[in-house]
Amino acid sequence: MAKRWNKAEENSKHKELLTLYVKENRTIAEIGRILSLSESAVYDRLLRLKIPSLRHKKPGYNNINTEIVVPKHYTSDLAEFIGILLGDGHLSPTQVTITLGTKENTYAKYVIKLTEKIFGIKPKLIFSKSGYAIIYFGSTLTVRWLLSMGLAFNKVLSQVDVPKWCFAKKIFMISLLRGLVDTDGSIYKLRSGGLQISLCNRSRLLLKSAHKIFLNLGFTPSKIGDKNIYLTRKENIDRYVKEIGFSNPKHLKRYIGFSNIMGGSYSGNYTRL
Repeated sequence: MAKRWNKAEENSKHKELLTLYVKENRTIAEIGRILSLSESAVYDRLLRLKIPSLRHKKPGYNNINTEIVVPKHYTSDLAEFIGILLGDGHLSPTQVTITLGTKENTYAKYVIKLTEKIFGIKPKLIFSKSGYAIIYFGSTLTVRWLLSMGLAFNKVLSQVDVPKWCFAKKIFMISLLRGLVDTDGSIYKLRSGGLQISLCNRSRLLLKSAHKIFLNLGFTPSKIGDKNIYLTRKENIDRYVKEIGFSNPKHLKRYIGFSNIMGGSYSGNYTRL
Protein backbone atom coordinates (compact mmCIF):
# COMPACT_ATOMS: atom_id res chain seq x y z
CA MET A 1 0.00 0.00 0.00
CA ALA A 2 1.32 3.46 -0.94
CA LYS A 3 2.66 5.60 1.88
CA ARG A 4 0.22 8.27 3.00
CA TRP A 5 1.48 11.78 2.23
CA ASN A 6 0.99 14.78 4.46
CA LYS A 7 -0.50 17.89 2.89
CA ALA A 8 2.86 19.49 2.12
CA GLU A 9 4.15 16.31 0.43
CA GLU A 10 0.97 15.98 -1.58
CA ASN A 11 1.18 19.58 -2.79
CA SER A 12 4.86 19.16 -3.66
CA LYS A 13 4.32 15.95 -5.65
CA HIS A 14 1.25 17.39 -7.36
CA LYS A 15 3.27 20.41 -8.50
CA GLU A 16 6.17 18.19 -9.59
CA LEU A 17 3.93 15.94 -11.66
CA LEU A 18 2.00 18.85 -13.19
CA THR A 19 5.28 20.38 -14.33
CA LEU A 20 6.62 17.18 -15.86
CA TYR A 21 3.43 15.66 -17.25
CA VAL A 22 1.39 18.72 -18.29
CA LYS A 23 3.69 21.73 -18.72
CA GLU A 24 6.71 19.86 -20.15
CA ASN A 25 4.45 17.24 -21.80
CA ARG A 26 6.72 14.35 -20.87
CA THR A 27 5.60 10.75 -21.22
CA ILE A 28 5.05 8.42 -18.27
CA ALA A 29 8.21 6.51 -19.27
CA GLU A 30 10.29 9.71 -19.29
CA ILE A 31 8.91 10.78 -15.91
CA GLY A 32 9.71 7.33 -14.52
CA ARG A 33 13.33 7.70 -15.59
CA ILE A 34 13.53 11.24 -14.12
CA LEU A 35 11.99 10.26 -10.77
CA SER A 36 13.48 6.73 -10.63
CA LEU A 37 10.01 5.22 -10.56
CA SER A 38 8.40 2.43 -12.54
CA GLU A 39 5.85 3.45 -15.18
CA SER A 40 3.08 1.83 -13.13
CA ALA A 41 4.15 3.88 -10.09
CA VAL A 42 4.00 7.10 -12.12
CA TYR A 43 0.56 6.16 -13.42
CA ASP A 44 -0.66 5.35 -9.90
CA ARG A 45 0.64 8.72 -8.74
CA LEU A 46 -1.31 10.47 -11.53
CA LEU A 47 -4.48 8.76 -10.34
CA ARG A 48 -3.74 9.51 -6.72
CA LEU A 49 -3.26 13.20 -7.43
CA LYS A 50 -6.26 13.29 -9.80
CA ILE A 51 -4.25 14.53 -12.78
CA PRO A 52 -6.12 13.55 -15.96
CA SER A 53 -4.44 11.37 -18.58
CA LEU A 54 -3.18 13.26 -21.64
CA ARG A 55 -2.03 10.35 -23.80
CA HIS A 56 -3.28 12.01 -27.01
CA LYS A 57 -0.85 14.88 -26.47
CA LYS A 58 2.22 12.75 -25.94
CA PRO A 59 4.92 12.13 -28.57
CA GLY A 60 4.44 8.61 -29.91
CA TYR A 61 0.73 8.45 -29.01
CA ASN A 62 -0.69 5.27 -30.61
CA ASN A 63 2.85 4.56 -31.79
CA ILE A 64 2.94 7.58 -34.11
CA ASN A 65 6.69 8.08 -33.95
CA THR A 66 7.35 11.77 -34.48
CA GLU A 67 11.09 11.22 -35.03
CA ILE A 68 10.83 8.81 -37.94
CA VAL A 69 11.15 10.02 -41.53
CA VAL A 70 8.98 8.35 -44.16
CA PRO A 71 11.04 8.48 -47.40
CA LYS A 72 9.80 10.88 -50.06
CA HIS A 73 11.63 9.11 -52.88
CA TYR A 74 12.37 5.53 -53.84
CA THR A 75 16.05 4.62 -53.52
CA SER A 76 18.30 1.59 -53.89
CA ASP A 77 18.70 1.48 -50.09
CA LEU A 78 14.93 1.34 -49.69
CA ALA A 79 14.71 -1.40 -52.33
CA GLU A 80 17.22 -3.49 -50.38
CA PHE A 81 15.28 -2.88 -47.17
CA ILE A 82 12.07 -4.03 -48.89
CA GLY A 83 13.88 -7.20 -49.99
CA ILE A 84 14.96 -7.81 -46.39
CA LEU A 85 11.38 -7.30 -45.17
CA LEU A 86 10.00 -9.65 -47.80
CA GLY A 87 12.50 -12.23 -46.62
CA ASP A 88 12.85 -12.06 -42.84
CA GLY A 89 10.52 -9.18 -41.97
CA HIS A 90 7.15 -8.96 -40.27
CA LEU A 91 4.61 -6.15 -40.00
CA SER A 92 2.14 -5.66 -37.18
CA PRO A 93 -0.30 -2.73 -37.06
CA THR A 94 2.22 -0.68 -35.06
CA GLN A 95 5.65 -2.23 -35.59
CA VAL A 96 8.23 -3.26 -38.19
CA THR A 97 10.28 -6.31 -37.17
CA ILE A 98 13.14 -8.21 -38.82
CA THR A 99 14.24 -11.51 -37.29
CA LEU A 100 17.68 -12.79 -38.28
CA GLY A 101 19.50 -16.02 -37.52
CA THR A 102 21.63 -16.92 -34.52
CA LYS A 103 24.89 -16.36 -36.43
CA GLU A 104 23.97 -13.11 -38.16
CA ASN A 105 25.01 -10.50 -35.61
CA THR A 106 27.28 -8.72 -38.10
CA TYR A 107 24.49 -8.60 -40.66
CA ALA A 108 22.14 -7.29 -37.95
CA LYS A 109 24.47 -4.29 -37.50
CA TYR A 110 24.27 -3.66 -41.26
CA VAL A 111 20.45 -3.82 -41.22
CA ILE A 112 20.34 -1.40 -38.28
CA LYS A 113 22.56 1.10 -40.16
CA LEU A 114 20.48 0.69 -43.31
CA THR A 115 17.26 1.31 -41.37
CA GLU A 116 18.74 4.37 -39.70
CA LYS A 117 19.87 5.74 -43.07
CA ILE A 118 16.41 5.32 -44.62
CA PHE A 119 14.10 6.30 -41.75
CA GLY A 120 16.31 8.54 -39.62
CA ILE A 121 15.84 6.43 -36.49
CA LYS A 122 17.96 3.71 -34.92
CA PRO A 123 15.87 0.58 -34.38
CA LYS A 124 16.15 -1.54 -31.26
CA LEU A 125 18.02 -4.85 -31.21
CA ILE A 126 17.25 -7.69 -28.82
CA PHE A 127 18.11 -11.39 -28.80
CA SER A 128 15.62 -14.14 -28.20
CA LYS A 129 16.32 -16.97 -25.74
CA SER A 130 17.27 -19.07 -28.77
CA GLY A 131 19.78 -16.46 -29.90
CA TYR A 132 17.89 -14.95 -32.83
CA ALA A 133 18.66 -11.28 -33.53
CA ILE A 134 15.42 -9.28 -33.52
CA ILE A 135 15.49 -5.75 -34.97
CA TYR A 136 12.39 -3.62 -34.54
CA PHE A 137 10.94 -0.12 -34.41
CA GLY A 138 7.42 1.15 -33.78
CA SER A 139 5.64 3.46 -36.19
CA THR A 140 2.06 3.13 -37.38
CA LEU A 141 2.73 5.67 -40.15
CA THR A 142 5.60 3.59 -41.53
CA VAL A 143 3.56 0.39 -41.35
CA ARG A 144 0.68 2.02 -43.23
CA TRP A 145 3.10 3.36 -45.82
CA LEU A 146 4.64 -0.10 -46.35
CA LEU A 147 1.17 -1.66 -46.60
CA SER A 148 0.22 0.94 -49.22
CA MET A 149 2.96 -0.34 -51.54
CA GLY A 150 1.71 -3.92 -51.29
CA LEU A 151 3.40 -5.43 -48.25
CA ALA A 152 1.19 -7.39 -45.85
CA PHE A 153 0.79 -8.51 -42.25
CA ASN A 154 0.79 -12.19 -43.29
CA LYS A 155 3.15 -12.58 -46.27
CA VAL A 156 2.23 -16.18 -47.04
CA LEU A 157 -1.54 -15.94 -46.57
CA SER A 158 -1.64 -12.71 -48.61
CA GLN A 159 0.84 -14.09 -51.18
CA VAL A 160 2.79 -10.85 -51.01
CA ASP A 161 4.54 -9.58 -54.14
CA VAL A 162 7.45 -7.27 -54.94
CA PRO A 163 6.30 -3.62 -55.10
CA LYS A 164 5.96 -2.47 -58.70
CA TRP A 165 8.31 0.49 -58.25
CA CYS A 166 11.19 -1.93 -57.65
CA PHE A 167 11.12 -2.77 -61.38
CA ALA A 168 11.50 0.89 -62.42
CA LYS A 169 15.32 0.96 -62.36
CA LYS A 170 18.08 -1.61 -62.71
CA ILE A 171 19.66 -0.51 -59.42
CA PHE A 172 16.32 -1.06 -57.65
CA MET A 173 16.09 -4.62 -58.98
CA ILE A 174 19.69 -5.36 -57.99
CA SER A 175 19.19 -4.02 -54.46
CA LEU A 176 15.83 -5.73 -53.97
CA LEU A 177 17.30 -9.06 -55.06
CA ARG A 178 20.27 -8.62 -52.73
CA GLY A 179 17.96 -8.07 -49.75
CA LEU A 180 15.91 -11.12 -50.65
CA VAL A 181 18.87 -13.47 -51.14
CA ASP A 182 20.64 -12.15 -48.03
CA THR A 183 17.62 -13.19 -45.94
CA ASP A 184 15.80 -15.99 -47.79
CA GLY A 185 18.73 -17.26 -49.83
CA SER A 186 21.55 -19.72 -49.35
CA ILE A 187 24.69 -20.80 -51.21
CA TYR A 188 26.02 -24.32 -51.11
CA LYS A 189 28.21 -26.85 -52.90
CA LEU A 190 26.59 -29.45 -55.13
CA ARG A 191 27.65 -33.09 -55.15
CA SER A 192 28.54 -32.64 -58.80
CA GLY A 193 31.19 -30.13 -57.73
CA GLY A 194 29.56 -26.84 -58.64
CA LEU A 195 27.91 -24.16 -56.53
CA GLN A 196 24.27 -23.15 -56.29
CA ILE A 197 22.43 -20.12 -54.99
CA SER A 198 18.92 -20.86 -53.79
CA LEU A 199 16.12 -18.39 -53.06
CA CYS A 200 13.36 -19.88 -50.93
CA ASN A 201 10.03 -18.18 -50.26
CA ARG A 202 6.47 -19.45 -49.76
CA SER A 203 4.82 -16.65 -51.75
CA ARG A 204 4.33 -17.77 -55.34
CA LEU A 205 3.86 -14.20 -56.56
CA LEU A 206 7.11 -13.12 -54.95
CA LEU A 207 8.99 -16.02 -56.55
CA LYS A 208 7.57 -15.09 -59.97
CA SER A 209 8.71 -11.50 -59.53
CA ALA A 210 12.17 -12.57 -58.33
CA HIS A 211 12.42 -14.89 -61.34
CA LYS A 212 11.49 -11.98 -63.61
CA ILE A 213 14.14 -9.79 -61.99
CA PHE A 214 16.80 -12.46 -62.52
CA LEU A 215 15.84 -12.61 -66.21
CA ASN A 216 15.74 -8.80 -66.52
CA LEU A 217 19.28 -8.66 -65.17
CA GLY A 218 20.52 -11.23 -67.66
CA PHE A 219 20.70 -14.30 -65.40
CA THR A 220 19.42 -17.76 -66.30
CA PRO A 221 17.55 -18.99 -63.20
CA SER A 222 15.89 -22.37 -62.92
CA LYS A 223 12.18 -22.79 -63.36
CA ILE A 224 10.19 -21.85 -60.27
CA GLY A 225 9.85 -24.83 -57.98
CA ASP A 226 7.44 -25.38 -55.12
CA LYS A 227 9.12 -22.63 -53.11
CA ASN A 228 12.57 -22.19 -54.65
CA ILE A 229 14.50 -20.58 -57.49
CA TYR A 230 18.08 -21.62 -58.23
CA LEU A 231 21.14 -20.19 -59.92
CA THR A 232 23.47 -23.03 -60.87
CA ARG A 233 25.64 -22.05 -63.83
CA LYS A 234 29.12 -20.98 -62.77
CA GLU A 235 28.95 -17.77 -64.81
CA ASN A 236 25.67 -16.91 -63.07
CA ILE A 237 27.13 -17.50 -59.60
CA ASP A 238 30.25 -15.46 -60.33
CA ARG A 239 28.22 -12.64 -61.88
CA TYR A 240 25.87 -12.57 -58.92
CA VAL A 241 28.74 -12.19 -56.45
CA LYS A 242 30.46 -9.54 -58.58
CA GLU A 243 27.45 -7.46 -59.71
CA ILE A 244 24.90 -7.92 -56.92
CA GLY A 245 26.97 -9.11 -54.00
CA PHE A 246 26.04 -9.87 -50.43
CA SER A 247 25.40 -7.55 -47.52
CA ASN A 248 25.09 -10.65 -45.34
CA PRO A 249 28.67 -11.84 -44.72
CA LYS A 250 27.72 -15.46 -44.04
CA HIS A 251 26.92 -15.94 -47.75
CA LEU A 252 30.18 -14.39 -48.92
CA LYS A 253 32.18 -16.50 -46.45
CA ARG A 254 30.53 -19.63 -47.79
CA TYR A 255 31.22 -18.58 -51.39
CA ILE A 256 34.89 -17.87 -50.64
CA GLY A 257 35.25 -21.09 -48.67
CA PHE A 258 33.71 -23.23 -51.40
CA SER A 259 35.73 -21.45 -54.11
CA ASN A 260 38.97 -22.14 -52.27
CA ILE A 261 38.06 -25.80 -51.79
CA MET A 262 37.29 -26.11 -55.50
CA GLY A 263 40.64 -24.60 -56.43
CA GLY A 264 39.34 -21.19 -57.37
CA SER A 265 39.98 -17.85 -55.76
CA TYR A 266 38.05 -14.76 -54.80
CA SER A 267 39.75 -11.42 -55.25
CA GLY A 268 36.78 -9.07 -54.87
CA ASN A 269 36.46 -6.43 -52.18
CA TYR A 270 33.75 -6.69 -49.53
CA THR A 271 32.98 -3.19 -48.36
CA ARG A 272 29.28 -3.08 -47.48
CA LEU A 273 29.65 -3.22 -43.70
